[in-house]
Amino acid sequence: MNSDFLIHRPEFDPANGTVSVSYGLDRKTFTETLTFPAEWDRDALDSAPFRKLLDLTAIVLGVSYYKLLAPFVIAAPEIALSEAEKAFVLDVYENGLGEFYARNNLERFGKLSIKSRTDDRPPLPSPLLRHRSLLPIGGGKDSLVSVALLEAAGVEFTPFAVNPKGPILSSVGEIGKPPIYVTRTLDPEMIRLGSEPGYYNGHVPSTAINSMIAALCALLYSYDRVVLSNERSASEGNAFHDGREVNHQYSKSLEFEALIADILAGATGGALGYFSLLRPYSEARIARLFARQARFDRVFSSCNRNFRYDGHNGPLWCGECPKCHFVFLILAPEMAKDRLLGIFGQNLLAKPRNEASFRELTGLAGQKPWECVGEILEAAACLYELTSRQEWAEEPIISRLKADMVAQYGIARLEAALAELMTDGKDHHIPPEIAERVKDHAF
Repeated sequence: MNSDFLIHRPEFDPANGTVSVSYGLDRKTFTETLTFPAEWDRDALDSAPFRKLLDLTAIVLGVSYYKLLAPFVIAAPEIALSEAEKAFVLDVYENGLGEFYARNNLERFGKLSIKSRTDDRPPLPSPLLRHRSLLPIGGGKDSLVSVALLEAAGVEFTPFAVNPKGPILSSVGEIGKPPIYVTRTLDPEMIRLGSEPGYYNGHVPSTAINSMIAALCALLYSYDRVVLSNERSASEGNAFHDGREVNHQYSKSLEFEALIADILAGATGGALGYFSLLRPYSEARIARLFARQARFDRVFSSCNRNFRYDGHNGPLWCGECPKCHFVFLILAPEMAKDRLLGIFGQNLLAKPRNEASFRELTGLAGQKPWECVGEILEAAACLYELTSRQEWAEEPIISRLKADMVAQYGIARLEAALAELMTDGKDHHIPPEIAERVKDHAF
């Protein structure tokens, strides 16, 4: 493999609100487009911060094409990057693709390089942005808890999504606020090659990708912060590969949040903020907050299996994947049983065939699944909690795992974990004014 991965400078066409960016790999050219809704701020298009964010977005989106062959050199000769931005790009292409490397048995950590011009300009000017939030909606429980907290605290926000479908559309419909939607069109040849012999395929850091697109929207439509809904559990990795911990949720982690926040602030003269509103909370704590209202019961879904890039392909919950199993598990202690069964349409703890999946989730076998699920000890503590609930204790999964779980962790550790799950962490980047307005509504 001799060829570099080539990233051309993107272009924004104000006639139709479309960004086009081309990539080159192994003598092939790919073109991707982003289409933005009308009525953007035309002054923003000519600003240095928007140009900088546009360049960085093109580079981050490139991971989808780079992974076809995963060469060691990333070349962006038409784009100027500061040393901090180069480090950010390498982080996205190394840690952001960590799962991809692990599952394809590739060694790239510490071995990649980026070729670009050096940007040594003084700090960029700060655009004047309105004091309001752009809130990415994924259709799952987490972003809907952020909706409830921001509404209760009286914080102005607008729902945002890239290629919305299925539960994203139904959730935004229930929120009742006009959204901002962006259409991302991948090059079909890249999608085809991903299933061909001689090419790689696998997981990409979608949160990083969508965050960069959201940052562009923040400048185009005047928002001074992008508010994510990533919980503290997202920072736990899945496995070790090539000398590093690999995390399916790396671009949702606290480490990446700090890195991208600095890059976005630097690109906008400090005007654009980026943080996760749910960072202090465990998944179990978020489940408790979600269970307070039934408003979204029939529209939300965290199941990835039935929601693909090309659209909706099934019911809200497949009931078979680790994500379905984990969400069912953490909601079970917080909801009446009939309400939970009404959401999922089945009892996932009553099916013996799910035992292997729940053993992985709770750390009794295998490794943590390559899914956006919570911490292993968190899942174990929630399952242990159900052993004392009359309506759940005799379900096959609970009864089969109870003894092994107690033997592995001990009752004292499981009970301590349960208490810790409901204790808010202090490691977050929420601005004090927002944290103060939200805290009274999170109990």
